Amino acid sequence: MVRTRGRGRGGGASRRAERSAVRFETAKYIERNIPNFDLLNDEAIEIIETNTDTILEEIGVNFINNPAALERWKDVGAEVDGERVHIPRGLARKLCSTAPASFTQHARNPERSVVIGGRNLVCSPVYGPPFVRDSAYGRRYATLKDFQNFVKLGYMSKWLHHSGGTLCEPTDLPVNKRHLDMVYSHISLSDKPFMGSVTEPSRAQDSVDLCRILFGDKFVQENTVMTSLININSPMTFDDVMMGALEVYSRNNQACIISPFIVGGAMAPVSVAGILTQVLAEVLAGIGYSQIICPGAPVIMGAFVSSIDMKSGAPTFGTPEASQVTYGAGQLARRLNLPYRSAGSYTGSKLPDAHAAYETANSLNMGLLSGVNFMLHSCGWLEGGLVASPEKFVMDADQLGVLHHLARGIKVDDNSQALDAIYEVGPGGHYLGCAHTQANYETAFWQSELLDYKPFETWEEQGARDAQALASLRVSKLLEDYQQPPLASEIDEALLAFIAKRKESMIDAFF
Repeated sequence: MVRTRGRGRGGGASRRAERSAVRFETAKYIERNIPNFDLLNDEAIEIIETNTDTILEEIGVNFINNPAALERWKDVGAEVDGERVHIPRGLARKLCSTAPASFTQHARNPERSVVIGGRNLVCSPVYGPPFVRDSAYGRRYATLKDFQNFVKLGYMSKWLHHSGGTLCEPTDLPVNKRHLDMVYSHISLSDKPFMGSVTEPSRAQDSVDLCRILFGDKFVQENTVMTSLININSPMTFDDVMMGALEVYSRNNQACIISPFIVGGAMAPVSVAGILTQVLAEVLAGIGYSQIICPGAPVIMGAFVSSIDMKSGAPTFGTPEASQVTYGAGQLARRLNLPYRSAGSYTGSKLPDAHAAYETANSLNMGLLSGVNFMLHSCGWLEGGLVASPEKFVMDADQLGVLHHLARGIKVDDNSQALDAIYEVGPGGHYLGCAHTQANYETAFWQSELLDYKPFETWEEQGARDAQALASLRVSKLLEDYQQPPLASEIDEALLAFIAKRKESMIDAFF
């Protein structure tokens, strides 16, 4: 592990760089002023929770290739049979009770730090696609340049609060080294919070060590500076790779999203109640294990759920059943007093077309209303998560502004009541020139930075461009306008030296 001087927030040079950084308008994370939409009644919740305890105790969960995890479960009172862990009723819930209800993830620019939990919603971009599709080159394997462009787009997007993690998989780099370039890209090309690597425990440790260089040892140990995705191999299997990464992050006080990866009908039952029961069982076991590693370690309860097309076997998105699971899981997360991750710009469409728009709108809105606190995949997702699209990225990022405005609720203060305007205009008039409109027109309504609301004749004269064409122009404009946020030179040099040393210690591996 690399140890650095106790620089706190990165030293005086870093603070001077932050003060002189180029500023782009970035909205604060969403603070909801609207109610959550609860679907489950008390009886349904009681049934699901009771059945969950039955699953954990009688069926159990697998912790494979991880003898140390099995011993840890034994030590807290679970029964272990081979690699199967049977968790007594109430034990997992008791373990989960030490996890914080909310936490702050610090960014290198303190103005970009986010609070995850409570009534808040933090939006983070697409995660994990091996392919990229754009209007210029079509569908292809992703490269590091693609990855870096997505980081830049995220940095320039007003309504996006988080830089994310594996925005796409840079397949032009060795598998065992690419995580170093990805984390460094987030650190150097953006000053928003970001995610670490989880594809192998040593890569998680590399992520922590890079953050120690950026923030300082003491700050990282006492604060959360990364949020990382730990997927469960549904149904009810925890592998040594993901659990190994979880162990690294939990020991170092860094947050983990502990999330089942469920396609209803394939990795869980076809019924909504059955899916919710399995989701709860899996997250209780996963979060409980994180608290065995380090009581009080920050975690997020995840629920990634799609249904399945019973004709083709392909996953489907934006469906009513997925929405019902998302709403129900939100209620279960709130009963556990834990932050909640779900929803996103989900679609099975191959293109950023009407198919994509319908499914994405359904998914984004259910995320807002279900009480999601961390929305991974909030922009850029195509083809069931196989593809990241820059055009879809900016389309979705623009629509996140709608969520911000919906979350505000309806004001009824003196200005919002607008009685002065109604008195001034009276019957038969118009409000375009009245004092109230003149005082409020700049902020009264949400305004898209992408969509075309011009009259037909103007739209036609300008090339009759559809949404994808407009999005392509916006991608080019954002990348053209991008300015890299300053990073103190001594920190940058230390990061690059660490990366070079780690790469030299490994032979390239592409599998």
